[in-house]
Amino acid sequence: MKKILLSAVMLLIMVSGKLYAQTQHQNSGWFMFLNNTKFNDKWGLQFDVQLRSADDWGYLRNTLVRPALQYFINNKHNVALGYLWQTTHTELAGSPNLTLHEHRIFEQYIYSHKIKSVFASHRLRLEQRFIGRTGEDVFSQRFRYFVRLIQPLQKTQPTFTKGPFLALQNEVFLNLQNKDKINNSVFDQNRLYLAAGYRFSKQFDLEAGYMNQATHGISNKTVNNIIQLAVYTRF
Repeated sequence: MKKILLSAVMLLIMVSGKLYAQTQHQNSGWFMFLNNTKFNDKWGLQFDVQLRSADDWGYLRNTLVRPALQYFINNKHNVALGYLWQTTHTELAGSPNLTLHEHRIFEQYIYSHKIKSVFASHRLRLEQRFIGRTGEDVFSQRFRYFVRLIQPLQKTQPTFTKGPFLALQNEVFLNLQNKDKINNSVFDQNRLYLAAGYRFSKQFDLEAGYMNQATHGISNKTVNNIIQLAVYTRF
């Protein structure tokens, strides 16, 4: 795990250094609540809510609500079909406030496994995006690959039920359709995240960490330094 963390830090330094001269830099705060509820051995509901601030914590810029129906193939593999509603609120001096909406349908596959004492999960997600803009609506499709590693900091057990942990994750976003309407690039963004947390029980985790979000825009690139607080519940 130490080698993995060191590699992630070096990657972050290299990416940040490469983009520094040609990017704008932002600082924001995100809050995430994610719940997984299993109805039985095969079916469940995944639900998350996210609140994201504008640059320098100026105001609430984004609200995301995302439910998904899950089907568990077995204890390592599951698939889901979901929907997202997102609002983007903009406040600019001298202009009226603006709120735009985006709706998404998404399909995802998650594979979970263990590497020695590290608990790993991989998520593949395909999104159909209906993006509301001033004067036009845009349809686009996007692919996302997400990997998350959790290292408990005390004696490990076959299942991690309680105690402190470190979390490392990365997610890359790729535009598959109508990229000319997004940023004229297949690469959309990358999110690298390192956090510390505590698992209070099988049902409840609390964690806080730093995320580096590198986004490819139409006219420039943005590096967003994010402090995130996350709550995970499982029933």
